[in-house]
Amino acid sequence: MSMMPPPPGRWRLIGFALSAIGAMLFAIKSVLIKLIYVYHVDSTTLLMLRMLLSLPVYIAIGLIEWRRRPPAMRPDTHSIWLACLVGILGFYISSWLDLEGLQSIEAQIERLTLFTYPFLVLLFGRLIFKHPLHWHALAGALISYTGLIVIFGGDSSRLTPMALKGTGLVAAAAATFALYQLFAREMIVKCGATLFTAIAMTAAGVAIFAHFLLTHRSASIDLPAPAWGLVLTLAIFGTILPSFLMSAGTARIGAQGTAIIATLSPVVTIAFAVAMLHEPFGVSEAAGTFLVLAGVGLFSLIDNRIATRSAKRRHQS
Repeated sequence: MSMMPPPPGRWRLIGFALSAIGAMLFAIKSVLIKLIYVYHVDSTTLLMLRMLLSLPVYIAIGLIEWRRRPPAMRPDTHSIWLACLVGILGFYISSWLDLEGLQSIEAQIERLTLFTYPFLVLLFGRLIFKHPLHWHALAGALISYTGLIVIFGGDSSRLTPMALKGTGLVAAAAATFALYQLFAREMIVKCGATLFTAIAMTAAGVAIFAHFLLTHRSASIDLPAPAWGLVLTLAIFGTILPSFLMSAGTARIGAQGTAIIATLSPVVTIAFAVAMLHEPFGVSEAAGTFLVLAGVGLFSLIDNRIATRSAKRRHQS
């Protein structure tokens, strides 16, 4: 049974605001990770430390949310297990692929590559759920992926095997995140945004700890104080806050509405990457970024317009 009220204008406006703040916080994540990599931290260790600092918050919030609900309003065991699996997909597998790829590519390239996930949402929606695939999705995908080609073609150093491998890993992260988006909405409706996020992140944390224990020794963690400060900042502002904000936003405006707001993310990442990491940003980067944003923007705006018209027709009938 859905726990969400119907989405009036104010409800959707709050959803857009929550998604916007979450998207901007997620945008700085790539820059923080690149700064932490300076201290020779591998992706699995960083993911584990990020979750080590975040997990107590998710567990506490999850328990509070669970206890405040009457038994009839709590999700059943099947829904909880599905939320765990969705969380492992989106917050463990996708996150690990993203961090692994980010070791060998620039933060702005990572964000632009990951940003193409809305098209994969449509593609997987067609393949898995038989959703219609419209012309504007194909046109938007063509424009955005042309933008990535322009960026890579403008600098031959981005065509090295290591850089291409890193980009491939981030593309795989985008694919798994697209699957997460498809499956998360139903779980958010069943569990509620807050409880779903707590369950999903807790399950992902358990998977991350298991991965770390199988591949590392705890004695290998020896970071200076500045690195711990960056990891703590990443846990709070790049993990905890945006995860709850984005889930709450998605519950109100849906995956497509969230995709529209997500156009803020690459712009914020690029600004911070150029200012703090001194990454290059010339003609090819500007042209490629414009094409990626234009493709996603075209797709998102038209798709949201179609969804709004369909909703109005259903309401009038």
